[in-house]
Amino acid sequence: MKLVECIPNFSEGRDASKIKEITDSIESVDGITLLDVDPGSDTNRTVVTFIGNPEAVEKAAFLAIKTASRVIDMTQHEGTHSRIGATDVCPFVPIKDFSDKDCIQLSKNVAKRVGNELNIPIYLYEKSAKKQYRSSLPDIRKGEYESLSKKLNDPKWKPDYGPRKFNAKTGATIIGSRDFLIAYNINLNTKDKRLATDIAFEIRESGRSKRIPNPKSPNLLDGQIVRNPDGSPVKTPGMFKDVKAVGWYVDTFKQAQISINFNNYKVSTIHDVFDAACRLAEQRGLRVTGSELVGLVPKEALLMAGKHYLKKQNKSLGVPEDDIIDTAIMSLGLNDVVTFDSDQKIIENVIRIKGELSSSTLSDFVDELSRNSFAPGGGSVSALAGSLGASLISMVANLTHDKKIFSDLKKEMNKVGLEIQSLKDDLLFLVDEDTKAYNQVLATNRLSVSSEKELRQKKELIFEANQYAINVPLKVMSLSLKVLVLGKNLVTKGNPSSVSDVGVASEVALAATRGAAMNVLINLINIENSKDRALKEKEVLELTKKAESIHQFIYNKTLKIINK
Repeated sequence: MKLVECIPNFSEGRDASKIKEITDSIESVDGITLLDVDPGSDTNRTVVTFIGNPEAVEKAAFLAIKTASRVIDMTQHEGTHSRIGATDVCPFVPIKDFSDKDCIQLSKNVAKRVGNELNIPIYLYEKSAKKQYRSSLPDIRKGEYESLSKKLNDPKWKPDYGPRKFNAKTGATIIGSRDFLIAYNINLNTKDKRLATDIAFEIRESGRSKRIPNPKSPNLLDGQIVRNPDGSPVKTPGMFKDVKAVGWYVDTFKQAQISINFNNYKVSTIHDVFDAACRLAEQRGLRVTGSELVGLVPKEALLMAGKHYLKKQNKSLGVPEDDIIDTAIMSLGLNDVVTFDSDQKIIENVIRIKGELSSSTLSDFVDELSRNSFAPGGGSVSALAGSLGASLISMVANLTHDKKIFSDLKKEMNKVGLEIQSLKDDLLFLVDEDTKAYNQVLATNRLSVSSEKELRQKKELIFEANQYAINVPLKVMSLSLKVLVLGKNLVTKGNPSSVSDVGVASEVALAATRGAAMNVLINLINIENSKDRALKEKEVLELTKKAESIHQFIYNKTLKIINK
């Protein structure tokens, strides 16, 4: 399913009724999920995040801009954040199965419609920009709403869509396709905005104007600016690429704050910027008192941060993702400014649909399994067995990592831990997928047909359902075999005090492999092509033999160590 994210910023952060009118218009569109609404009183600005299929997002974005143009009056607006219009900026981000090219076209579709139908001047930015000098958001916003009337009369700043005539009520809107942007704030134990600005200049890519130090003041901002022959300031580049930052004072917290945008969180990470801000603050006699993420954040960004701090603590990385994320939250002080709710702030957590079986309690799963229905059945149990085996291997890897006498194995145990955690999660996912696969086979076989065309369609659907019902347990087999391979390594190198746990992991992983093999074979009965069936049977046999061989090695080795 194609997914696009839209993150419009509206110049209203104080009137809840106006904000609700805007979000109601977004939610009125089928296929849209409203992910986050983040109003700010001081900035007088609300960041809204929603996601959906491209057609739905295109429609919802237009309706949101239309509603904002009706309820927001820019002639009455004031706030600490830069802005150029009622809907200040409306970025689109491709999330899944949607190319940059397609997203650029979507943004232009919205821009053209808003300009033509709502008579709002539109500037395209980022990847959608038609002219290079308009790609940067700050460049387009320069002078803000107050200078917009003059800007519209400048041929260089003729809007990409819509009228050149100044619309006092709505201002202008900036629209475009961009990469995922993370908005992040770091709080300081000072009310001095200049100190926050000083640090912002250090960390942002554009850096700061070079200055001749003022001997009477330690503050770099008090020095005289060094200028080029044309009068422009000489720039000293900042520390982090693709990072924008400003300093301001936030009345709500009675503190100065560094406001940061990450245009590419993989190039410049949240944790590296946070650590740098802490060092720079200390150099100025300040302390960082926490940070906050505005809007949503990709899970990967927090996993990167969590792993960074676990490494610094010399802790194992082979732990559940939730534990890694908790480390990131604590280390970055994300609960110190406002409460950080992972289920509401991490984009994957907000849009995920939890499996009914894998997210149920143990007793509920066992009860459901025992009822008089074919699914869940042996396939789901096999996947669960594989996941349990992976969990035990992870436990042994962690116990080995944390033991001083195995300090030379820390790097290797981290590698094992990361791989086995991924296997654990993948196998747990297949618990539900096996049941879904069976139900899909059942549903396609029950389809009624009234024509030759419908009969052909039914046969195609049955074939696809059977293939999926085969591929799920086959995947369980291959993943469970990987669990056994990691177990073979640990039974030799791992903490001998936990060798029995490796043995148990081997037993359930073999059971998962054999159980899944049975599910593949019973579903192969429905495959008419004898050649395809034979190839799958051969694959099942090879996987089973490999699993049995490794299991036998682990079993013998475990007993040998226990009986020493």
